[in-house]
Amino acid sequence: MTRLKELYKEKVISQMMKKFNYRNIMEVPRLEKIVLNMGLGEAVQNVKILESAQQEMAAITGQKPVVTKAKKAIANFKLRQGMPIGCKVTLRRDKMCEFYDRLVNLALPRIRDFKGVSAKAFDGRGNYALGIREQIIFSEIDYDRIDKIKGMNIVINTTAKTDEEAKALLGQLGMPFEK
Repeated sequence: MTRLKELYKEKVISQMMKKFNYRNIMEVPRLEKIVLNMGLGEAVQNVKILESAQQEMAAITGQKPVVTKAKKAIANFKLRQGMPIGCKVTLRRDKMCEFYDRLVNLALPRIRDFKGVSAKAFDGRGNYALGIREQIIFSEIDYDRIDKIKGMNIVINTTAKTDEEAKALLGQLGMPFEK
């Protein structure tokens, strides 16, 4: 069992039941999935950027990313429908728990001048979106092999019904919200 699951079962469930007056353990919100997305507009001119992004995302998550393709053709950007322009990974269960643990405890503290993540990035249904400007904050990435700094979006889906419940859940799981 991963560290995050142990923390959830031992501490988070009991604290959330007290705070929100849940009657049943199954009412307590939990992490459902984490989706990482890397959009690469430069992939239109240089296909190697997409290949390096796939390798880096596979190293970070431990799972092979899916290539995303353009839905519409946009002439100003020399983009045609069906061209590869990014990659994404959906993590669930144990891989999700391990990634969340690494993100919160290892990667986020490595960001320069880090004061915490925004507490306003909830969508109203208990999901949290986080943008990262540099992929090099993850220790799995070899800094010498990087050809270009790339950012990524991370969306954390929970079973919480409100933003308040989701913020309490993520806070107890170690997410460093700014004060």
